Amino acid sequence: MSNTSPPPSDSNNPATKKLSFSTKLAYGAGDLGPAITANVLVFFLLFFFTNVAGLAAGLASNILLIGKIWDAVNDPIVGVLSDRTSHPWGRRYPWMVYGAIPFGIFFFLQWIVPSQNPTILFWYYVVIAILFNTAYTAVNLPYTALTPELTQDYNERTSLNSFRFAFSIGGSILSLILAQIIFAAFKASPIEQYIVLGAICTVISVLPLYWCFFGTRQHVFSQRQENPILEDASTSLPIKEQLRIAFNNRPFLYVIGIYLCSWLAVQLTASILPYFVIDWMKLPSSTFTQAAIAVQGTALAMLFVWNKVSERYGKKAVYFMGMSLWMIAQAGLFFLQPGQVALMYVLAVMAGVGVSTAYLVPWSMIPDVIELDELQTGERREGIFYAFMVLLQKIGLALGLWLVGQALEVAGFLPTVPGQPPPVQPDSALLAIRVAIGPLPTIALILGMILAYFYPITREVHAEILLKLRERKAGNSEIV
Repeated sequence: MSNTSPPPSDSNNPATKKLSFSTKLAYGAGDLGPAITANVLVFFLLFFFTNVAGLAAGLASNILLIGKIWDAVNDPIVGVLSDRTSHPWGRRYPWMVYGAIPFGIFFFLQWIVPSQNPTILFWYYVVIAILFNTAYTAVNLPYTALTPELTQDYNERTSLNSFRFAFSIGGSILSLILAQIIFAAFKASPIEQYIVLGAICTVISVLPLYWCFFGTRQHVFSQRQENPILEDASTSLPIKEQLRIAFNNRPFLYVIGIYLCSWLAVQLTASILPYFVIDWMKLPSSTFTQAAIAVQGTALAMLFVWNKVSERYGKKAVYFMGMSLWMIAQAGLFFLQPGQVALMYVLAVMAGVGVSTAYLVPWSMIPDVIELDELQTGERREGIFYAFMVLLQKIGLALGLWLVGQALEVAGFLPTVPGQPPPVQPDSALLAIRVAIGPLPTIALILGMILAYFYPITREVHAEILLKLRERKAGNSEIV
């Protein structure tokens, strides 16, 4: 764990040049749309399939598995193509600008129920999931790869990601508030509820991507001119060779593991939460959105607190602090009994404290890994590292969510017949719901903490990496 000495800085060096508030704000806005759509999908899609479209839990989980597997497969493809893109706007921006509209359209189409035939519904949702996940990757992966192109400063990256995830968590909260308002206004028709929610979220998800483009492009262009180390150094290496380089980077493997474990806990909890609140706690659906808002609201409030703590104590210390509280909260949910509503909200707030570190810490680590790879190989391949970080995360989540859906099916979970009231779930299904919200996420968090303990890039190590990169660049300039 790093010591508490203040980080070295040089305000005259482009690598440590501070970003303006407007640039950070515009960059953060780029994650609003992906966050809204991802949040709505993780909280509502499985529930929508089983309780609105009327699909069996096992069939619904198969749709999620296929969509997530494709989402994972297309990540490295877009990553490589993004690295090799040649355009006056740079490598990342064309993907964001041209992919924004399809991204919104395919998100909306996921909330249509075109038939009551389970086979037709299955294939419709599979096709839409593939198209949506392609568009999502096309805008979100190049966006995330902008971070090292905006700044090389260790603490400035954490600050930049604070803005990003403020919008991310803010978008998640906004989507939950919208859901609560829309569900209250359209009580008679669940299908209409989700169509309206999908339409509104589509509009507010697409527009901020253009704000990000117009608000950050000038800084990226100036950074490229002032600091040539950011110039595109990707080569025509085969994908297998680039993968070998990426996975020979030991800190990269730790970051992948930390991110996978953290987000497995987040998304397992989010996907099972509606069932836990409605079927186990016997509370109305509006209480579910309130509990989710408590988690996300706390995470948003803590984001900037953790940023300040990270500046003094380092990223690993922040991760340990947040995870400790989060594990207590997740374990407590398993023992929660119907009627203990106040305790449920206390646990939701505790979980939110930890969730904010899952947003902040892994994404502020990955640019440091990219620079270590550049020092070792002389190449700069942001797209590859970002793509494969998300690739393994999505494969893990796909399998995790699929197993939850299959477990509900085996446990005898009863889907809702369209037009009929929700059925009473058997005890076996209720136990499966409690295990999915308590012990499973807790195990994932413990594994994440073990990996974070061994993560080797501290603030001091990162400063040494940057110094060596500058010395190499200076040496190359003298030779020329």
